[in-house]
Amino acid sequence: MPRGATSSQVTRATLGLRELIFAGELGPGERVPEVALAERLEVSRTPLRLALSTLAHEGLVEPLRGGGFVVRSFTGQDVADAIELRGVLEGTAARFAAERLESREQLAGLAAATQQLDAVVADGSPESLVAYVELNDAYHAALVDLARSETLRRAIANVVALPFAGPGALLISQATLAGSREILLVAQHQHRILLDAIGAGQGTRAEEVAREHARMALLNLEVVLKDHGALAHLPGAPLLRAAV
Repeated sequence: MPRGATSSQVTRATLGLRELIFAGELGPGERVPEVALAERLEVSRTPLRLALSTLAHEGLVEPLRGGGFVVRSFTGQDVADAIELRGVLEGTAARFAAERLESREQLAGLAAATQQLDAVVADGSPESLVAYVELNDAYHAALVDLARSETLRRAIANVVALPFAGPGALLISQATLAGSREILLVAQHQHRILLDAIGAGQGTRAEEVAREHARMALLNLEVVLKDHGALAHLPGAPLLRAAV
């Protein structure tokens, strides 16, 4: 790491920039004001530029030919493509998990997350959604662990870093929609089927279920984009509004 660019400064700059972009303080098409942001985030220029490089890799900003960075905008199709790609990769992870499972003990993490999600879905309270988001992330992380492929892990990490593409990206906005509980019930049913398929060594079935599970997010995306109340609760919505 270049001199003067401490790890903590890079982390602070990355988190701060991402928050400003998702909040709409840096809008789509806007050039990133590096000097002003370095002062606002209380970091030097070098860690700020490293943070911008990280966000460029994630797809939130893009470099300009003459230097500097500009905030990207996203169409509904951009998001749909990212979710579809996540489904393909998680489907592959599910198949690998089923084919490479050596013992039932290896399913402990995925099984624990599934059981905890059952309890949260049964609760049904608005507060339970926060717990659902965290446990859902844990479930998907356990699935990737079971695939035992660092190559696949890196590919999935790159895709879920894109705005709105992660497994839990649309969950908070869905809370305002009619029928949101039914959405969670179906998703949880798929979680259980996927767990069973992996445990039974059914690679093809596991892959199909995982891909179908991701496609639920595509259906939810269509509803969220048409509902202004739900869209207002979608983190990073300002990046979409200019492009929808």
